[in-house]
Amino acid sequence: MSTTFPLVLASTSVTRRQLLERLGLAFDLHAPQVDETAHPGEAPGALAERLARAKAQAVAVQQPGRHVIGSDQVAVVDGRVLGKPGDRERAARQLAMAAGRLMRFETAVCVIDGRSGDVRERRVPFEVQLRPLSEVEIARYLDREQPFDCAGALRSEGLGVTLCQRMSGDDPTALLGLPLIALCELLRECGVSLP
Repeated sequence: MSTTFPLVLASTSVTRRQLLERLGLAFDLHAPQVDETAHPGEAPGALAERLARAKAQAVAVQQPGRHVIGSDQVAVVDGRVLGKPGDRERAARQLAMAAGRLMRFETAVCVIDGRSGDVRERRVPFEVQLRPLSEVEIARYLDREQPFDCAGALRSEGLGVTLCQRMSGDDPTALLGLPLIALCELLRECGVSLP
């Protein structure tokens, strides 16, 4: 007999699952089927918001009556969006371009209220100043971390922290891909009890 929990995380990300587990709430995981291609001229923050909403909506259709959480993150350097590199070559190019620069992460979270259907959203920025990096340092990092599924190839919860000079933002979990402070606020608005 399977159990259905009132919360659903619209994600296949291990990191997002681990972050949500911190709240001590029971939830299910469902993979959203969403095209993550940016629209022409779409601002990075708007892209993160649209994708978080689209992920939540895609799963909410399949899970009526349940609160669905969607989240997305976009990395930006000098106005250029850096998505998930997907492979080593692109990851190396992204890190070489970002070395010594400020990388801004736009992380959006969306909760669809299972009772009312209301859509609640927040976007939480976070900045990381990368230190200058040599090709050897980038290669060693990529060999050990393989961050090909991370925006901007920066897995800050792992060895990516060694590439950083400083970090700045209101919620460090935003950098990891699911801003828990904002999410707690949205869940409370949906009537979910949190400590």
